Amino acid sequence: MIDIEYLKKIKLVSEPFGQKIVAHLLLLPNYSIFQKVDIRIENHERIPRGESVIFAMNHTDRFNYWPFQYKLLKMREFPFTTVWVKAKYYKNAFLAKGLDLCNLIPVPSMGYLIEEYYRKKFNRKMDKGLYRTVRDMIEGRLAEAGPQERAAIEALQAMGEQFTEFVRLQYEGVMEKVAELSRTALCERKLNLIIFPEGTRSVKLAEGRTGLAQLALHTGKRIVPVACNNSEMVYRGSLPFARSGRITYRIGEPLSVNDQLKPFRILEPFRLLSRESQLRYREQFEGVTRIVMESIDRMLDAKYRRDYAAT
Repeated sequence: MIDIEYLKKIKLVSEPFGQKIVAHLLLLPNYSIFQKVDIRIENHERIPRGESVIFAMNHTDRFNYWPFQYKLLKMREFPFTTVWVKAKYYKNAFLAKGLDLCNLIPVPSMGYLIEEYYRKKFNRKMDKGLYRTVRDMIEGRLAEAGPQERAAIEALQAMGEQFTEFVRLQYEGVMEKVAELSRTALCERKLNLIIFPEGTRSVKLAEGRTGLAQLALHTGKRIVPVACNNSEMVYRGSLPFARSGRITYRIGEPLSVNDQLKPFRILEPFRLLSRESQLRYREQFEGVTRIVMESIDRMLDAKYRRDYAAT
């Protein structure tokens, strides 16, 4: 389980051995021998040299950051990367070890913590309806208690009278550690950080979440929008093996708190990825996120854009 103690054990490095192994033993033969994968990065000259940046990429499939990492590695001009990835991918201990060797940062969601603590308590998976109700209760959105709500209350009581507060505190703790790891990656290890602002996979660009904006405003690091096209046609399933095809990444103009994002600058210190900051600076975070998502949207092929309607 990805909790505070697990996150404390993650040691990010400037040159991750795991990424080199994946690139040379899996991706190289897959892309060049067994299949023919043409990876193109348009406008790569826009990627800043000599500094670490935050890449904001649309998330079409499970593996669409792999060809991007591979191409950057082959170009030998840029730092290695780390990536924000969902904590659920760490449920398998062997896979979790591999992800750690690849220098990734797991990001647990509130939902992940609720389901994992429920599983530990009752040794079974949480029913979807019960999960939704428990989450609404934890987040203070429950107005009345019907049959499903009473079941949720009973589940919470069985997990301990203070479970609601416990989960909130655990979530705050893990996000504080994610923030620390992200700062370490960007500012100490000089890694580039890939973030999917949508937070989940979607062929058509979805709404962006504000974690990326918070990180940029907190660290002052530039955001580089990246539009990924056609990766979902190369990686069509859940297995990490690509089919032949072309993947095109388009690089947008870097966005900085000193120029395009200047109207949203926060001049006082704030706690990164905290509920308090989210409430206090919501307008600034959403403003930056909107600019980032608009930049990505403009560079996408038609079928990936928000306003695209198939005929």
